[in-house]
Amino acid sequence: MNAIEQDIYDRLGHVIDPELGKSITEIGMVTGVRVTPHEGEDSNTTNVYDVSISIELTVPGCPLSKTITDRINAAVGSYTEAKLIPHIEVGSMSQEKLAKLVEQLKAERHENPFNKPGNTTRIFAIASGKGGVGKSSVTANLAATFSALGYDTAAIDADIYGFSLPKLFGTSEQPVNLNGMLMPATAWGVKFMSIGNFAGSEKAILWRGPRLQRSLEQFLADVWWGSPDVLLLDLAPGTGDMAISVAQALPNAELVVVTTPQPSASDIAARSGLVALQVPMRVRGVVENMSWFEHKGEKLEIFGHGGGQRVADQLTHALHYNVPLLTQLPLDPEIREVGETGRPAVLDENGKLRDDDFAKAFKDLAEKLIEPPQL
Repeated sequence: MNAIEQDIYDRLGHVIDPELGKSITEIGMVTGVRVTPHEGEDSNTTNVYDVSISIELTVPGCPLSKTITDRINAAVGSYTEAKLIPHIEVGSMSQEKLAKLVEQLKAERHENPFNKPGNTTRIFAIASGKGGVGKSSVTANLAATFSALGYDTAAIDADIYGFSLPKLFGTSEQPVNLNGMLMPATAWGVKFMSIGNFAGSEKAILWRGPRLQRSLEQFLADVWWGSPDVLLLDLAPGTGDMAISVAQALPNAELVVVTTPQPSASDIAARSGLVALQVPMRVRGVVENMSWFEHKGEKLEIFGHGGGQRVADQLTHALHYNVPLLTQLPLDPEIREVGETGRPAVLDENGKLRDDDFAKAFKDLAEKLIEPPQL
C-alpha cells in the first residue's frame, strides 16, 4: 500500500495548478493520499483499490476546482499496475498556510519578474499613433494565436483609458486575490490583466501620469504570471506616459507598430515607432490593418494603400536597422462581428486556429515575431 501511495503522490507532482503554474504537491495543495482495498462489486477482483486524495485549494470555491480534480483523476488513471478508484476530498487552505505560500511565491518572483536575470519571456508592446486602427484587436488575436500554437501567453491591457481586452476576450472575470497577490483572468488560453476587470466597462478612468505608471508596476509585480513564453502589452495610442513607463519597466520589450494604409494614419504611426530613438526598445516591425476589402473576388483598397510600407521605410531610415512590414490584414465585417462576441476571430468555437487567410496571417506574424530579432 505504501508503495502505491508514494507512486500516486509522485504522479500528483506532475499535476500543475492552472493559476500558479506550479505542481500541486510543491505548493502544499495535496494533504493526503491513502490507498485501501476496494470493498464493492469488484472486491473479489485482485489489484483493485480505493485511493483517497485530500487537497486544499488556495481559495474556497476556486473556479478552477474542476480543472484541478480532472487533472488529478487523469494522473491516478495513468497508474496501470492496478485498478484505482479515486475519491477526492476538496477543502481550502487556512489563512496561515495561504500566507506562507504567498510569501514563498513573492520571494521567488522579485518585484518585476520580467526583468530578473534568466527571464526568457519574449515581450511585445503593440503600439499605434492614433486610436481606431485596430491595435487592441491585433493584440487580442496575436495573443490567442500564440496560445493556440502552444506558447504560454500573457497579455496586459496597458491602455488604461481605453481598455478593451476584457470585451475582446469575452470575460469580465475579476482576478482572484491571494493575500495581496492577484491571479490574472484567463480566456482562450491567455492570462491577462486589465483595469476593466476592476473598474467595469461603464466607468471612466481619470488618472494622471504617476498613477498610470503605478498601475503598470502593479500589473507586473503584484500579479502571479508564472513564467510565460510571451507577454503582449496593448499600449495606449501615441507616445504618452504609458509608453515611457513600459520602456522603463521593460527595457527588453520589442515594439510592434499598427497602422492603416492612409497617410493620415501612417504618418502618425511612424511617431510611435520613433520613441525607440529615446528609449531602449527595439521596433520589430509594422502591421498594416484594414488593407483591403474583398468584394466579389476583387480587393478594394478603401483606405488607400502603402501606409504600412511607408511606416516601415521611415522607421528603417530613422533607426538605422531593418524594420519590416510584417503583415497586411483585411477589412472584414465578419472579423469585427466575431470579435465583438468575445472570441478572437482567429479561433473557432473550440479555441483552435481557424483554417482561413486571416488566421494564417496571424500564425505567420507570430512565427516571425518569435524568431530572435536580427541585429
